[in-house]
Amino acid sequence: MPSSTQRTVVITGVGAERGIGRATAHRFARDGWAVAGLDLDGDASAKLAAELTEQYGVPAYGGAVNVADEASVLAARDAVHSADLPTVGAVLNIAGITSPVPFLETTLDLWNKIFAVNATGTYLVTKAFLPDMIDGGYGRIVNMSSVSAQQGGGVFGKTPYSSAKAAVIGFTRSLARELGPTGITVNAIAAGAVDTDIRSAGTTPELEASIVAGTPLGRQASVDDVTALFAFLASEEAGYITATTQNLNGGSYIA
Repeated sequence: MPSSTQRTVVITGVGAERGIGRATAHRFARDGWAVAGLDLDGDASAKLAAELTEQYGVPAYGGAVNVADEASVLAARDAVHSADLPTVGAVLNIAGITSPVPFLETTLDLWNKIFAVNATGTYLVTKAFLPDMIDGGYGRIVNMSSVSAQQGGGVFGKTPYSSAKAAVIGFTRSLARELGPTGITVNAIAAGAVDTDIRSAGTTPELEASIVAGTPLGRQASVDDVTALFAFLASEEAGYITATTQNLNGGSYIA
């Protein structure tokens, strides 16, 4: 689904070398979008932007952001505006953190941190760039949730993570209803286990094997599986799809 460098996609969480955010940035650049990649690691974001321009010939910007901090998000927005990119046409809220801590071992600080990045970060970034999409007459917001939010954990992240990702689904549905008259769509992706460096570094071989064994398709998702869904939901063809939670779990959760 090709787009145009007349539109910019804003993607958070692009820093990891073999992560969903970085792979999604490459997919959108290949499809012709200009890309604004944001991450807590600003150097990694800048390196990515240079790669995208060199490989695909599209305008790109990479900068630092702490999605949980409003001042940082607004500064990142201003930097994107100053980067001489086309009008923002899509926002992909991918940045997130998880935690395998059992409930009675959690602290309020941990709970607040998980919510701040996953839920509040989605709110802050969306709010910062929404006026651009309204003014430009085109908008696609896609938020990263998790199968953990639907089935109540059982993958890696426990109660704080599942709760925060459930909040993302509620946010998605409510905002989609509110923005309906503008034509801007808002959807969520509830991913199951995805084969990334971040994931493989945080689990055990036994857990990974049990997850695959419980998946009808018999494998984890690849980053390409995820980027394809982001690309479709951001496309013009997906203009009548909004307020949905797209299941990307290989059949491990069937509602």
